[in-house]
Amino acid sequence: MKKTGIEPLVNGTVTSPRGFHAGATLAGIKDYGRAKPDLGILFSDAACSAAAVFTLNSIKSAPVLLDQARLKKGKAVAVIANSGCANASTGAQGVADAEEMASLAATAVGAEPDEVFVASTGVIGKLLPMPKIRQAVRRIALSAEGGHDFARAIMTTDSVPKEIAVAVSAGEVSFTIGGAVKGSGMIHPNMATMLCFLTTDAAVEPAFLGQALKRAADRSFNMISVDGDTSPSDTVLIMANGRAGNGPISAQSPLARVFRQALEQVCIHLAKAVARDGEGATRLIEVTVTGARTPTDARLAARTVIGSSLVKSAVHGADPNWGRILAAVGRSGAAVIESSIDLDIGGITVLKGGAPQSYDEPEVSSVFELPEVPITVNLNLGRASATAWGCDLSEEYVTINSRYMT
Repeated sequence: MKKTGIEPLVNGTVTSPRGFHAGATLAGIKDYGRAKPDLGILFSDAACSAAAVFTLNSIKSAPVLLDQARLKKGKAVAVIANSGCANASTGAQGVADAEEMASLAATAVGAEPDEVFVASTGVIGKLLPMPKIRQAVRRIALSAEGGHDFARAIMTTDSVPKEIAVAVSAGEVSFTIGGAVKGSGMIHPNMATMLCFLTTDAAVEPAFLGQALKRAADRSFNMISVDGDTSPSDTVLIMANGRAGNGPISAQSPLARVFRQALEQVCIHLAKAVARDGEGATRLIEVTVTGARTPTDARLAARTVIGSSLVKSAVHGADPNWGRILAAVGRSGAAVIESSIDLDIGGITVLKGGAPQSYDEPEVSSVFELPEVPITVNLNLGRASATAWGCDLSEEYVTINSRYMT
């Protein structure tokens, strides 16, 4: 019997699982920034089980509305995605444009239009340049290596593409999970602002696929924050085509646990990549809350600290002002008793049982200057824990967002 294992693949991407192909082209959708691919298609050569989670913003983009309706079938073959225009707050014309994008992609890959999902990201309140998109779709060449181009095509203010794939072995069964994500600004929990596409060649029952995705998203994409804003476009879509030849994985399957673990590993990697690449960011901040009474309390506290502009600013300036962390915990809504709280920054204990400890401030400052800044808060009230990720807040963030369209 072979051992169970999850191993990252070198240069892994969304087309690493068997049967997936992708491609991208420059359509000229953006009227800002440097020219780069901005339209891509991701395609499976076999019908897929599909699941997705979407933005909790009450205002939803036309692609989100379209995808929510199509998800009811639990099936997909392809997704077409663009950057530069969110196709949000665009009325009936935006819905018609999203439907046309799906039809164009369906023709390109030989699928039915209702088997194609659509995703758009970029400026809100502008219509898609459909003449450019109609021409550009014809230029997209799909290949098993095209995942890297697809990952670049969905970028907006991202500084780097964000991709991963892992190979999973469990007994005599082996399968792969791949993913690509975009996200740099408008990032906050409750479906942080992103487009994320996940693929697997495992056969997975739709109901379990949805459960596994929601669990993974809650532990990853819903635990990051860059700036406290959530867009109308947020979409995380997973497609499972069964090319690995395994029996369909259900909640009762012996493979269920390793599938959930692998999917969570992929999602956490991508979520951290988004936080690390926050607009203007220079550091990744990781906040772990332990000893909470409930998982909800742990998540509340961790997410509040990671979303605090004061904490982000202190980290950026390497200012050892740890009181900001404690204040964020206190206002989080989690159950706390000040005299029970321990606070460590990079392994340096600055608070124990609610009492300040003797420590070297320059040493704490040096932790804040690291590429990755670890902060641990122990509430000492229970056994629940949670981890959240964010980034520092720099002057460059203001510059980027004051000139987004100019």
